Amino acid sequence: MNSEKSTQLLSPADHFSVLLSPTPRGARLARLLATDWMRDRDLPHRVSEAAEHLVAELATNAATHGRLAGRDFRLALLDREGTLRIEVTDTRGDDLPRPGRPTPDAESGRGLLLVEALADRWGVKLGPVPRKTVWAELDLPLA
Repeated sequence: MNSEKSTQLLSPADHFSVLLSPTPRGARLARLLATDWMRDRDLPHRVSEAAEHLVAELATNAATHGRLAGRDFRLALLDREGTLRIEVTDTRGDDLPRPGRPTPDAESGRGLLLVEALADRWGVKLGPVPRKTVWAELDLPLA
């Protein structure tokens, strides 16, 4: 009965979820799968382009900073109530994202600045141990 309620709240067409290896290849595959899912949903170009960048950044972070041997990361996309939500869950709940301001000559550290710039909202949800989920939301234009 519990699964019946969740099915009514979120149809398969409104939700996409996949486990991927915490590797550069897994991060690229996350972006490609997200792009296909959004194309099938016929989302506005502005939203899908921003979402592709967000998925690429969050998946790369999971594959780089959230990587533990033998543990996949999960990409989930949810389209509900006028919002596209992107969730990337990894198994490094002890390594929280820290947005900062890198020096001009730094070779990395700008990814969360991109997330802040593109997402309407974003954050981190801990648990269940040892997981964390970094999420970003994009508001969808009214139909």
